[in-house]
Amino acid sequence: MAHPVIDADECIGCGICVDACPQEVLEVVNGVAAPVNEDNCIACGDCVEECPMGAIPEVVEE
Repeated sequence: MAHPVIDADECIGCGICVDACPQEVLEVVNGVAAPVNEDNCIACGDCVEECPMGAIPEVVEE
C-alpha cells in the first residue's frame, strides 16, 4: 500500500494536492492535508509535484 507523507508543519491547507490527486486520496482536514483514502493511492506523485510548500516530500510504499 502506498500513501503520501504530509509535513503538517509546512502544510498551509491550500488544497492543491487534493485537486491534483487522481484517486481522491487526500482531503484538507482541520486546515491540513491528510490521506483519507490511502487504499486508493497509486503512488503517482502528483501531490508531491504540485504542493507549493513542499509539505509532501514523498509517497511511500509499504
